[in-house]
Amino acid sequence: MSFRTLQRRVERRERLLDARIERVHGAADSLKRSWRSAWTPGRILIAGLVSGFVAGRAEPMRYAAQSGDLVRLVSLISNVFASFAAGNAAEAAGEARSEARAGAEAGAMKAASAAAAASPDAAASTTAPPAPERMRRE
Repeated sequence: MSFRTLQRRVERRERLLDARIERVHGAADSLKRSWRSAWTPGRILIAGLVSGFVAGRAEPMRYAAQSGDLVRLVSLISNVFASFAAGNAAEAAGEARSEARAGAEAGAMKAASAAAAASPDAAASTTAPPAPERMRRE
């Protein structure tokens, strides 16, 4: 097989890999949105009540309280909820930043088009860079 043929095969495989990576990212984003939308406050309360009932019915809680596992369990659960809340806050902040950036860019474009409409000579002078002057040798 020639070197050029191998290069084409590698490029084709890289494009295929990039397409699959994009598809996986899209599926992961879709899963994240559906997972978060499924956890409504009512469902969270019901899950908490059911798990509390099951844990209350189990007798090993006395053993867990004596061995210190209960404290570890509570700290683990609080860390899970804290990381979930932090992830939601980070996502909301990122969305707010991107919306603000898009709004600022749209405002800048409107201002530039308004300035160009108001003064066509000024717009032409700002868009084209001045031609460099030739230096003379004397």
